[in-house]
Amino acid sequence: MFSRTRIALNRIIYPNLDLEGFLELASDLGLSMVELRNDLPGGRITDGMEPRQVCELADHYGVSIVSINALQKFNLAGNLPAAMEELKALLELSSAIHCPAVVLCPLNDQDDTGDPQQCFEQTVRCLQAFHPMFVDAGALGYIEPLGFAESSLSSLITAQAAIRESKAPCFRLVYDTFHHFIGPDSPEKLKTELDVGLVGLIHASGVEEDLQRERYRDGHRSLITQADRFRNVEQISLLLSRGYTGPLSLEPFASEIQNLPRAQFVRALNRSLDLLCRRL
Repeated sequence: MFSRTRIALNRIIYPNLDLEGFLELASDLGLSMVELRNDLPGGRITDGMEPRQVCELADHYGVSIVSINALQKFNLAGNLPAAMEELKALLELSSAIHCPAVVLCPLNDQDDTGDPQQCFEQTVRCLQAFHPMFVDAGALGYIEPLGFAESSLSSLITAQAAIRESKAPCFRLVYDTFHHFIGPDSPEKLKTELDVGLVGLIHASGVEEDLQRERYRDGHRSLITQADRFRNVEQISLLLSRGYTGPLSLEPFASEIQNLPRAQFVRALNRSLDLLCRRL
């Protein structure tokens, strides 16, 4: 039976809680890990708390912070100087709050018409530029391919190739069940080509709506239930069977989950956690 202690909550799941309330929620649910974000209202990551306060709260509730999500457009070479400045601040904060990793998200723009090879070369160039910063901080970079058609990096296999081309050992992959399901990598391709040892984090969210794949957006991402159409249990089980030992982080974006009254939210999340722990 899968243990709740291997499951994390991404703060997007219930963003209206303040940071202490979020850490307390995770602890009350029997979870031991959370992910913080820099895209909540006001751009808050730690709600203005000093790093020392954050560490004290995390220790008090027995919860560790496994990543800060995210450096956006990390693979846009024209944005590299600004990205390096933002990454410097994120790495300084991650070090101060004992967080081991920063998530990196690619350019995701419908107006972008970049050539795939050029996009790949820019991705490698940016990873090489970031590498010394991660080494100095003693941190990891978690690269998260986004499966949307307009994404400049939608494939786990391509992201894996970019890591290898960069020759930078500080990078890992985020396997997002939603983005993989709508992305270009077939299950057969992942079975034969994905190096599970390079996967540092799983993001998981369930989808119940029946739509054409190109119509799915973040707002369709909910809790994982029996009605899940995205085969989360099957996807996660495959990674576990191939040796994945890292965190499984729940990352629903659906407003109907985010805006539930707390008691209803906790009941729904407990049902989802019980399903995952029973079936994985």
